[in-house]
Amino acid sequence: MNRKTSNRLMPLWLALSAVVGIFIGTFYAGHFAGNRLSIINSGSNKLTDLLHIVSDQYVDTVNVDEIVEKAVPTILSELDPHSLYISAKDVQTANDDLRGSFSGVGIEFTIRYDTIRVQNVISNGPAERAGLMAGDKIVEVDGQTFVGKEVTNEEAMHRLKGPKDTKVSLGILRNKEKTMRKFTITRGEIPTYSITAVYMLDEHTGYIKVKNFGENTYPEMVIALARLAQNDLRQLVIDLRGNTGGLLMASVQMANEFLPRGQTIVYTEGRKAPRQYYRSDGRGAYKSIPLVVLIDESSASASEIFAGAIQDNDRGTIIGRRSFGKGLVQQPVELGDGSMIRLTIARYYSPSGRCIQKPYSSGADRSYEEDILARYEHGEFFTQDSIHHDGPEYHTTNGRVVYGGGGITPDIFVGEDTLGMTSYYKEAAMTGLILQFAYSYTDDNRQQLKPYGSVDELEKYLKRQNMVEKFADYADKNGLKRRNLMIQKSHRLLERYIHSRIIYSMLDEGSWTQYLNRDDSAITEALRVMKEGKAFPKKDE
Repeated sequence: MNRKTSNRLMPLWLALSAVVGIFIGTFYAGHFAGNRLSIINSGSNKLTDLLHIVSDQYVDTVNVDEIVEKAVPTILSELDPHSLYISAKDVQTANDDLRGSFSGVGIEFTIRYDTIRVQNVISNGPAERAGLMAGDKIVEVDGQTFVGKEVTNEEAMHRLKGPKDTKVSLGILRNKEKTMRKFTITRGEIPTYSITAVYMLDEHTGYIKVKNFGENTYPEMVIALARLAQNDLRQLVIDLRGNTGGLLMASVQMANEFLPRGQTIVYTEGRKAPRQYYRSDGRGAYKSIPLVVLIDESSASASEIFAGAIQDNDRGTIIGRRSFGKGLVQQPVELGDGSMIRLTIARYYSPSGRCIQKPYSSGADRSYEEDILARYEHGEFFTQDSIHHDGPEYHTTNGRVVYGGGGITPDIFVGEDTLGMTSYYKEAAMTGLILQFAYSYTDDNRQQLKPYGSVDELEKYLKRQNMVEKFADYADKNGLKRRNLMIQKSHRLLERYIHSRIIYSMLDEGSWTQYLNRDDSAITEALRVMKEGKAFPKKDE
């Protein structure tokens, strides 16, 4: 559609948006309440009449379905930041992380120089069984060349994913070979894991990293706890940093494992959704283990449910930075064409009664999306005194004061590490140069790196390679001028970032997490709290 036609259609767009908004809002409000309001009939009839009129009489040919498809997300965005529309072609992808698996070939990839590069091959997956290797370049899919600007993450996933037991043919360039190899891969179910790291921090302290909350999170948690118990587990750190949430029930199940019988985990309530309590049943096997939960500004939704339940019941200590502040509950609703909406139907409240949802009205000083940036600029990432509590005070079971109005405020604040931070490091990280260098180095040295199968072995090898100096040369050739004094000041940060990405590529995400945790200030604080016996907060602490 050209610009001239688009301008003529603008009034039509506005009219359709308004009508679609009335239709969606009234229909689904009535749906969730168990009855329909009378306005639904008039609204839906008006919408049908309008679409017929446009289809029959409008001056140009228009694709009415396409107009409605574009209008629906706009209407939902007017409600709140988390009510959204998912097109039919994206529903499967949107559900994969929560479902715990997807159907595909079983690789992790990155895109460099308009070409798919295989970063990791999932153990015992279809790609590994077919013979693909980390470092391979995918240049052809199903007989068609697949390089250049059309290679995007979305298009790559669209071509590589597909129904189980279907086949996909891949053309591969390996190492410096000039002849393309052909592989036919039968797609299969590829598991995705919520828990990405499980190990002992010291002789008695277990650590579990939870990436998100999906259908399999609780079973994974039980298995992880059993593994740690075999290593004399006596106290536990659960890391929810960067965990943006997921399924409410997964969070409730996990909290239930640590709470005595009859304690409130969370309750939900909305205009058409009666208050519903979720309480612990006392069957958890770890109701008395000393517990620390780590959160940060990216911990949201289900992460905040778990952290709020632990904090309000004085069951453990929360360490880190104030969480994101998402306290809205979405109900998935499938539409007739296979698309879906996730409509906010309620708010959730922590056991003390606080709603953790941060403000999202248009009158706020900063938009909802800019809130994290505003926190950073106000200094909240670095000093506890910069945290602003707009909501009222609430009290835990032991009488400690906690705050509503936007996220979970930790019991112990740990600011972002700024030691060694320079403008050189910031530019190297933000432009992606460190990631590019780490991948290039890994790709060029896989055979030399392969013998080192543990974090300790690989780190010792990398330290001997003077990776920071190699990166400085690489960056200088790629537009980031060498700054020797800044490089020296940021040496630890640069080395840590470079090493971590190489470890991730050569080993796995759990090894990557374990490496980063070695000098992590929140981990250090968690171990201090455990040592001093303060994992169970008392009144006025």
